[in-house]
Amino acid sequence: MNRNISLQNGELVTILTKEKKQGKTRFISLRWLLLFAYAITGIIPLLLMTGIMLRSVQDYFEEERKKELLRQANVISGQLTSSDYLFDGQEHTDMEELILEASQNNDFRVLVLDSSCMVVYDTGYEDVGKTFLLPEVVEALENKDTARKQKNGAIYAAASIMGANKTRAGVVLIADGLADVQDTIGNVGRKASILLLAIILFVLAVMFVSSKVFTEPVKSMIRVIQKMSEGHFEQRAVIKTGIHNEIVDLAIACNQMADQLEKVESSRQQFVSNVSHELKTPLSSVKVLSESILLQEDVPKEMYVEFLHDINSEVDRMTAIINDLLTLVKLDQKEIPLNFQEVDLNAMMADIIKRLQPLAAAKEISLQWEELKEVSADADEMKLSLAISNLVDNAVKYTPEGGEVKVTLDADHQHAFISVTDTGIGIPEEEVNRIFERFYRVDKTRDRETGGTGLGLSITHATIMMHNGSIKVNSKEEEGTTILVRIPLRQNV
Repeated sequence: MNRNISLQNGELVTILTKEKKQGKTRFISLRWLLLFAYAITGIIPLLLMTGIMLRSVQDYFEEERKKELLRQANVISGQLTSSDYLFDGQEHTDMEELILEASQNNDFRVLVLDSSCMVVYDTGYEDVGKTFLLPEVVEALENKDTARKQKNGAIYAAASIMGANKTRAGVVLIADGLADVQDTIGNVGRKASILLLAIILFVLAVMFVSSKVFTEPVKSMIRVIQKMSEGHFEQRAVIKTGIHNEIVDLAIACNQMADQLEKVESSRQQFVSNVSHELKTPLSSVKVLSESILLQEDVPKEMYVEFLHDINSEVDRMTAIINDLLTLVKLDQKEIPLNFQEVDLNAMMADIIKRLQPLAAAKEISLQWEELKEVSADADEMKLSLAISNLVDNAVKYTPEGGEVKVTLDADHQHAFISVTDTGIGIPEEEVNRIFERFYRVDKTRDRETGGTGLGLSITHATIMMHNGSIKVNSKEEEGTTILVRIPLRQNV
């Protein structure tokens, strides 16, 4: 049992508060954790996707530019091959004008190199006569036209010029920058950044609202639970009926817990009241009897003996109540271990009937015993026998003279069934579910007539539960009652 259970509400809250203050764990709101999780799973992938898309667009434009420059280089190399430019100087001027025009129209630089990688013609007029041992030029001379991006951001496209006997007589090299591509990508990037910022702000707003939607009901339930910890068991979480999800299930479970706590508190108060009442009655009798003796003079010895017998009876009654209460407490706390053994239920039941037969005969009640099968089960014979004896004893007590009580034993492949049926006064329908409550009596006027402490059925119920069984009651007023006990044949100890 928790060491705080027996404390008053105020003391319990004080201890809980102190423990909370002493805790070193930093509080982090679930709302911010959800918001952070949303950001990680929503915004970061969006940023990565945008970056990848911009990079893909840039790569696409670069590849298209490479293909276009290589196409232009092949066109020029074809023209130079057909005009025999490198070997016939008569058409140099015309071809150079064509190359210059293509260079100006497309805004790129064209160089014509011979087989020794020396620049023969340059539309920039800067490198004529120089030797360029560029990888693109060497590869073109090896019959591998290529276009490649350079470290400085420029693109070189090289195509070979054919000579006699299909030899490589030279190379057309086109050099072009990517400033226009960068400008285009920059414009796209700026527009994408604006759109991305708008999306991020929208996503953050949605995340903020959704996290509030998720956490507010939880905060509400926390407040309810805190109120209940202070003893306000009437508190309930608000449940929205428009939707049904795990949060609603949690609120329903919270309210069910509150219902049970309120019921337990009510039962506790009723129990204390019942205990006080049950003990007050014999104490009052003892006080009246003792005062009667003290206030009278010359009391005969016979009266002393009679009064002392009455006082002794009341003391025995209080002792029985206290012993039953202690038994119930031990059963609740499982301090009474069950000694499970294989028990012959037929022999046990026959012994119970034999012991209670004189009580039934005294009231001219027919106590019938029927065993439908030979049944053995894992059980604590002494405790189970006392529990079943209490059921049969109650049936005899509450059955009028000339009535009938029938006890039956049956079983299937998993459980044993013991039923006790009587033709007694019966139980009102609204009272059936309360007969196992402590000190609860259906017929308040028969307390002294039937005797007992009012705890027998509570002890029976606790014993059957400890056997992992169940007990059900069917009853109608003035018609009788049937109590069915079910226990497993084998216990998983």
